[in-house]
Amino acid sequence: MLEALLEFLNTTGFANLTWGNLIMLVIGCLLIYLGIAKKYEPLLLIPIGFGIILANLPLSGLMEEGGLLYYLYYGVQYEILPCLIFLGVGALTDFGPLIANPKTFLMGAAAQLGIFATLFVCLAIGFDINEAGGVGMIGTADGPIAIYAAAKLAPDLIGPIAVAAYSYMALVPIIQPPIMRLLTTKKERAIVMEELRPVSRLERTLFPIVLVVAICWFLPKAAPLLGMLLLGNLLRESGVTDRLARSASTEIIDVSTIFLGVCVGATMSAAATINAKTIEILALGLFAFAVGTIGGLLMGKLLCKLTRGQINPLIGSAGVSAIPMAARVSQKEGQRENPNNYLLFHAMGPNVAGVIGSACVAGILLSFLM
Repeated sequence: MLEALLEFLNTTGFANLTWGNLIMLVIGCLLIYLGIAKKYEPLLLIPIGFGIILANLPLSGLMEEGGLLYYLYYGVQYEILPCLIFLGVGALTDFGPLIANPKTFLMGAAAQLGIFATLFVCLAIGFDINEAGGVGMIGTADGPIAIYAAAKLAPDLIGPIAVAAYSYMALVPIIQPPIMRLLTTKKERAIVMEELRPVSRLERTLFPIVLVVAICWFLPKAAPLLGMLLLGNLLRESGVTDRLARSASTEIIDVSTIFLGVCVGATMSAAATINAKTIEILALGLFAFAVGTIGGLLMGKLLCKLTRGQINPLIGSAGVSAIPMAARVSQKEGQRENPNNYLLFHAMGPNVAGVIGSACVAGILLSFLM
């Protein structure tokens, strides 16, 4: 009887628990706490945290062949879940500010500086070229794009890259304001921008069609992400597919977000995560995000000079594509200097441009590295 009891105990998770598992269980609980108590990207941090817990329960076998998450992970591995999330993002997003003020495309492009700067830093400290590309994509401040690129370029690092990307997205209101105040003057921050022109239904309908053709001719590797983003926007703007737009922006994006978060968290086993490279990735991700913010702000300052003060450079920080949080931070900082300053609608231009630019950069990296 005693032998049978001992044999049973040896088959339980308690007998196979390691210190690494315990550390990862604490990290999973910490992410869930941040999502619930601090409301830091709860839609992603809670599923990711729970996925980490599941991955570090000994002998559960959830990520082994035959396990539930092993098969759900195909949705990450084969691009399905990030692209479905982008379909929903497109259906939720108003491209009007970008269409009304195309100059904001330049700020969205400049904010991609963080990706390339981080890529070169990664190469300098010993990452291989594919890993460097995957880590650099944290600078998009866009979780689905970072996961999409990492799944192809550095699948072994997808867990830390995803956690870094979503963590820094959640910390936008903390990370960006000091950089914004450092690089802009009070006079610049107080600039009140003129109201944008109305955008016609025809422009809104043609924009996603023209854009997907124009970009994907040159960057076919960007077609999955951009195609879904712009399809979602077309469903929103066409005026005849409201049901499809609602489905894309509710049920489809919600279900995809749950599965994406849990599966990404489940890749963070103790053996794969507790190492020096994970710490480096977290530090490099912060660097990428900060440099991206700087790039957008500097382009904003340049456009401010060229337009003789018609553009508030604060909106350049929204080019990092953490949509719509980065645009809200631009609005808040503008109102600190001038309570009558309303920058949110203007900041959505570089914000949307940043999402498009990030997808284009992912396409460029995949074209060169795969």
